[in-house]
Amino acid sequence: MTPKPLILVTNDDGITAPGLRLLIRLMSELGDVVVVAPDKPQSAMGHAITINSTLYINQHNGHQDGAMAEYSTSGTPSDCVKLALNELLDRRPDLCVSGINHGSNSAINVIYSGTMSAAIEAGIEGIPAIGFSLCNFKWEADFSAFAPFITKITKEALEKKIPPGVVLNVNAPNISEIKGIKVCRQAKSNWKEKFDKRTNPMGKEYYWLSGEFDLQDKGEDTDEWALSQGYISIVPTQFDLTAHHSIPTINNWELNE
Repeated sequence: MTPKPLILVTNDDGITAPGLRLLIRLMSELGDVVVVAPDKPQSAMGHAITINSTLYINQHNGHQDGAMAEYSTSGTPSDCVKLALNELLDRRPDLCVSGINHGSNSAINVIYSGTMSAAIEAGIEGIPAIGFSLCNFKWEADFSAFAPFITKITKEALEKKIPPGVVLNVNAPNISEIKGIKVCRQAKSNWKEKFDKRTNPMGKEYYWLSGEFDLQDKGEDTDEWALSQGYISIVPTQFDLTAHHSIPTINNWELNE
């Protein structure tokens, strides 16, 4: 008898996040699930890892949402995957899924995302991985319209296989009737940051980061366009950051003269 696929579930919003709890239930219908997630919110941590302080792991009752085992850690999302692979699992997972994130990870947000960094960490280790995000930052966000698409995408990934070196970044619009799925490229964008300068009661100045999302891309093949039109976006991402097209240009510089 063929064993069920082993699915590692993680996130950046923490072990109690509603998006994570739903993802565990969905994945439990497709395979054997082990959860390793942060013990507190770790949003926008990017690919940070813990090297200057200790890491702790707590085991939880893994059966409330269908997981075989659940662990929370004091570390970052990337730490969660590293700990899972090196300390907690007795075999390599067939898939790692991260999310469901409370908030968008489309366009340039993928760079800052703890959700996607956990998935990318799995990808670096040769494990197929997907990050799932809903464009709603509220803790009480409604994931119900997204749920069947998560199941469909995961089934396809398990059956058809994600190409080597690729991690899927999946975002869903915050609407009740999703039109379908579009495979896209990442939209060109950035954040126009602002720092709100304040003074605490002790007279010490501090800063609070805010900003506006600046979409610079009008293309109709991007994740931002798909989301604006009511579609789920899938962007195949890679962790090889080499700008291969630029190598001939740089080789023409007089570097060894």
